Amino acid sequence: MSGDIKAEGSLTTDLMVYVAILAMAGVQIFMAYHSPGVIRMLVVAAIQAFLAVMFFMHLRNEKSTLRLALIPATLFVLVMMNMVWADSFRLMHFRLLLK
Repeated sequence: MSGDIKAEGSLTTDLMVYVAILAMAGVQIFMAYHSPGVIRMLVVAAIQAFLAVMFFMHLRNEKSTLRLALIPATLFVLVMMNMVWADSFRLMHFRLLLK
């Protein structure tokens, strides 16, 4: 046992990713007030999510088959969320009609 165990990630990598995500959050706040581009903000949010999943959830160290298996599950969750949002908007407008 020579103690040559190498850590998968380091603290400096985690801090750099954390600072990058914070910087992108600042960019999103700036974009929200100065350029109302929804698509641009969604792109920045997708990059933030990608960094969080790859580094903080350690998905970058997993096999590619696991990554490919997670794609249908993610799409299913997004589709189900879309159905819930439509129903919540319907209920919101229904409440306004009752008043």
